[in-house]
Amino acid sequence: MLMNSYRVKLLVAFASAACLACAAQGQPITKAVQAACKDDYKQYCGEYGLETSGLRSCMDRNGHNLSKICVNALVKAGEVSQSEVDRRKRAAR
Repeated sequence: MLMNSYRVKLLVAFASAACLACAAQGQPITKAVQAACKDDYKQYCGEYGLETSGLRSCMDRNGHNLSKICVNALVKAGEVSQSEVDRRKRAAR
């Protein structure tokens, strides 16, 4: 149970960091992220258009629900730095 709680916190931290980094930098959402996050988008934030601040806010609010594949794609796309990911991992412990 404790391990699941840790993983959820870590997933939320990753997703939040990635969404905040996207919004701050104004980067377009990559095709890889769109593909990996398609189901998450439809389930949680389908009412928002792509590339909108509303979508970024929605994904941030639903970070704890995002799939692992989506979070991994956000990290791989460089939408959050590895140092920020590491910082949030330590903070979630």
